Amino acid sequence: MVTTTYELTHLGMLEAEAVHIFREVAATFEKPALLFSGGKDSVVMLHLAAKAFWPGPLPFPVMHVDTGHNFDEVIEFRDRAVERYGIRLVVSSVQEDIDAGRVVEETGPRASRNRLQTTALLRGIAQHGFTAVFGGARRDEEKARAKERVFSFRDEFGQWDPRSQRPELWNLFNGRHRKGEHIRVFPLSNWTELDVWQYIRDEGIELPSIYYAHRRPVIHRDGMLLAHTGFLTLLDGEEPTETLVRFRTVGDATCTGCVESGAATPDEVVAEIAATRVTERGATRADDRISEAGMEDRKKEGYF
Repeated sequence: MVTTTYELTHLGMLEAEAVHIFREVAATFEKPALLFSGGKDSVVMLHLAAKAFWPGPLPFPVMHVDTGHNFDEVIEFRDRAVERYGIRLVVSSVQEDIDAGRVVEETGPRASRNRLQTTALLRGIAQHGFTAVFGGARRDEEKARAKERVFSFRDEFGQWDPRSQRPELWNLFNGRHRKGEHIRVFPLSNWTELDVWQYIRDEGIELPSIYYAHRRPVIHRDGMLLAHTGFLTLLDGEEPTETLVRFRTVGDATCTGCVESGAATPDEVVAEIAATRVTERGATRADDRISEAGMEDRKKEGYF
């Protein structure tokens, strides 16, 4: 008798876990949806979801919470990806909330719509009756996200209480919820930024071009490099300079910074990430610098 053993690589185990999570949610929740911004983590999630249900179609739509302050390259990529996978795109717009008076837009040179996404996110979930929403958050990004479970319970107001989350022993997930409540699901919880990039490289996954080195006008502000777009108001003394940069994370263009880099291929990005000691959010997201507990406070309100 010949016994064959199969050993999964580190990335193979992460992939298998994520595929299991997608299938578990599809089997146990009535109306799931996948949050999709066109950022690298959501692109990897979409790739994993397609693998989980191949050769069939994805059994859920994707939802983009649109601040209206997007990088053109990311929106173009989002629309191409939706067409390529043949899936339904749901857009929940921050601008609609501003126009309806549900939120008040910030003013001033440091104004951002990033915090306003919470209202648009919760409205989109309620409007479409989504009972589970996949998000691309990883535990290595930020200490508040390190407190998350894979299945993150949200009450009828969309709020998160880190002290009332359910245990997840032996990868057993509890998705029980009452009407009006929902679960945020994080298939990439156990991945790191380096894992994500190695997977992108190995799988040949396409990303928006701004994730790779390119020249663009940037300004130096608060220890960050911000892209000089039409959404950004210059402060006195600020002068845009053309610099070779790339983005490590993608969000609202008013608060998402880039880093000086010549990494133009997945292999070069992997080498760069392996050598860095600062998380992508810590290095390039101005919205995470509001306070020591800024991210946790927003998550309690219903943020990603």
